Amino acid sequence: MAGDSRIALITGGSRGIGLGIAAALVADGVAVSITGRDERALEAARQHLGGTALAVRADVQDEHDAEKAVEETVARFGGLDILVNNAGIGAFVSVADMPPAQWRQVMQTNLDGVFYCCHAAIPHLRRRGGGWIINISSLASKNPFTGAGAYCASKAGLNAFSEVLMQEVRHDNIRVSYILPGSVATGFASRGDQGSGEWKLTPEDVAQVVVDLIAHPARSLPSRVELRPSRPPVRR
Repeated sequence: MAGDSRIALITGGSRGIGLGIAAALVADGVAVSITGRDERALEAARQHLGGTALAVRADVQDEHDAEKAVEETVARFGGLDILVNNAGIGAFVSVADMPPAQWRQVMQTNLDGVFYCCHAAIPHLRRRGGGWIINISSLASKNPFTGAGAYCASKAGLNAFSEVLMQEVRHDNIRVSYILPGSVATGFASRGDQGSGEWKLTPEDVAQVVVDLIAHPARSLPSRVELRPSRPPVRR
């Protein structure tokens, strides 16, 4: 990796897990760029991050927007070392009731968008001598539940994609990992979880894993990390 400063792009970085990751990386001395679709939320996040943080309005399900986010990050900071594919949506409805357009939106954001961002970022990571690609998946990818056909399928696909990509680029010194969080207190989805939600993971918990992965010694690679609440409620 060229230079001393690291440069990161976090998709879906205006709120929730993405904003938590962005804040943790800024605190770790990383120059950060975030994407999102809501301009007001993006600007609020940029102000929260402070410093030189860059906010790019982009919808990753559009390949041109994904490429724009990478190119604007490189133009602003001079390169790219870390890509965190966090942007994702969920549509929690039965297969029989799901409109095909909704299915496509979930798949195009959660899976196609990751491909678009990786495809645009890899040449820049190679120019820097390597880097990191960290994909935010979900435990729902391996523990499917009713009413989440598109979401579970998209995240299972993301796992397989991450495994392939890890093998393809590791000799370029690009380290690919994917994180499978359990329930996170972000308001992303409500499935009748018990209690106040204090038992859930926080965005900061996921962010800590990202920071730890980036700091992990180069000799070994934690390619898959499953992250669960330590003490979820007992279901009766």
